Amino acid sequence: MQALKHNHWFWLILACIAIFCMHLDVLHVNIMEARNFITAREMLQDDHWLLTTMNGEPRYNKPPLPTWITAISGMLFGLNSIAGLRLPAALMGMLLVLTTYRFAKKVFNNAKLAFVGGLILATSFYVVSASRDANWDIFTHAFMMVCIYQLFLFFTEDAKKYLRALIAGLFFGLAFMSKGPVSLYALLLPFIIAFGVVFKYTNLKSRLLPLLLFLVVGSIVSGWWYGYTYLYDAETVAAINAKEAANWTGYNVRPFYYYWSFFTQSGIWTIPAFVSLLYPYLKNRVSDKKGYLFTFLWTMASVVLLSLIPEKKSRYLLPVLIPLALNTAYYMDYIFRRFSEITNKKETVPIYIHFGIVAAIGIGFPVGGYFFLKEHLAGNIIWFVLLCASLLIIGSYILIYLRRKQIEPVFYLTICFIAAIVTFGMPMARAFTVNPEYTSFSALSTWQTAEAVKVFEFTDMSPELVWEYGKPLPIIKNDVTQVLEIPSENRFGVLVAERDQELFEETFKEFSVEKIRRYDMNPQPASSNSHKTRLWRDLFLVERK
Repeated sequence: MQALKHNHWFWLILACIAIFCMHLDVLHVNIMEARNFITAREMLQDDHWLLTTMNGEPRYNKPPLPTWITAISGMLFGLNSIAGLRLPAALMGMLLVLTTYRFAKKVFNNAKLAFVGGLILATSFYVVSASRDANWDIFTHAFMMVCIYQLFLFFTEDAKKYLRALIAGLFFGLAFMSKGPVSLYALLLPFIIAFGVVFKYTNLKSRLLPLLLFLVVGSIVSGWWYGYTYLYDAETVAAINAKEAANWTGYNVRPFYYYWSFFTQSGIWTIPAFVSLLYPYLKNRVSDKKGYLFTFLWTMASVVLLSLIPEKKSRYLLPVLIPLALNTAYYMDYIFRRFSEITNKKETVPIYIHFGIVAAIGIGFPVGGYFFLKEHLAGNIIWFVLLCASLLIIGSYILIYLRRKQIEPVFYLTICFIAAIVTFGMPMARAFTVNPEYTSFSALSTWQTAEAVKVFEFTDMSPELVWEYGKPLPIIKNDVTQVLEIPSENRFGVLVAERDQELFEETFKEFSVEKIRRYDMNPQPASSNSHKTRLWRDLFLVERK
């Protein structure tokens, strides 16, 4: 047991399993997942492995590596297994955490600090989210972190330079094949800047040839698929590239300072993460000034580079959370060592507030949770009791150790707090699907078979609906080309979104039109602010007169 107590790999893997892998099938498939799952399904069903498609249309704007991995998982577990389709992303989250731990252990020569950083990363909000909902960001950053680790070894050690360069080039290519240049720009480039400032690039002459090997391998692995699609479908590739370029400068444009609350994306670590960024305050308190400067510059360089891009979304901050977790670990390491000696309230208050909030939530949850969830507990009472008991116990012990000024056990209890919420709380998520009008698109196939008609989408189809339908839905009016093609059938079904009702009536005014029903896949009722019009369609039976 003593050996297990200090086995960081064991505890990191256990934490990742509890936080990333438990109850993966609970939440509804979101729009990003639906796009990816549809592409994976069409790989398997239509053999579209290289010229990838979504709803039967080319989808070259996203590299296919994560989709290939997800499709293979779909082969193993079945395309109806949402947990199976999400599992690869969860495993990528684990790869990211374990690689970051190994990297930090090598850089800082401090296994405990690296372990703390790994746990902070594993429980940071966007890392948890990306590892559980099968978006491709977690793939690209996990692969790039392996590349970065190998590059660090390459630049700091004389042994195995060619092997380090080869592995780094391979994983650079895998990162590029997961989401293009995203991780190169937001994770690798900031690392290169921070490393150059803090550790310097020495003996470069002896590394030129293996560095060339890195560039050649990285270019081949990352570029061959793009070359293949351009060779076989150049016109579509050009159109997609033009649209993607326009998005970077004209879509979701936000001001330069939009990301400057980035530390809040670490979720439960918001306060410690903010304090860890107060460089003048912390630089003389940390155990390793050089390592702390490195993580600080890496974090800030990533934020600045992302801020330069006009298109901004909160989830793009995921790569920032990697060096930020290590930066926060330095602050927690200082607090572990010195908190009992600190007399300045300005230093102790943030810790008391941070962990006091966690303790209060845990202790108060049995009452507060019942008050807010009592109408949704049918069939979930066992999970609710387990969640209440675990949070109450954890919250109580956090309070006890906090009063004793023993912050290290408080930190580990906070990790248990997050694991308990996922393990015992996630199964209750479906209880909040309370839309009485909810009707899955999978039911559309039953109606279609009974009526023996072909069904079309009038304009652009929402990915979640296509995923539930189970196969491509032909579109009458293409939103990109604006070409409208009336079906040749005498009798057919048409799915119409709210925004298209008038255009539909005008288009088919010479036809006989009968409304059949509404398919609504919103988890919440129409009266809710979260009810989305893109998640429902009215089905009409259209016949030529």
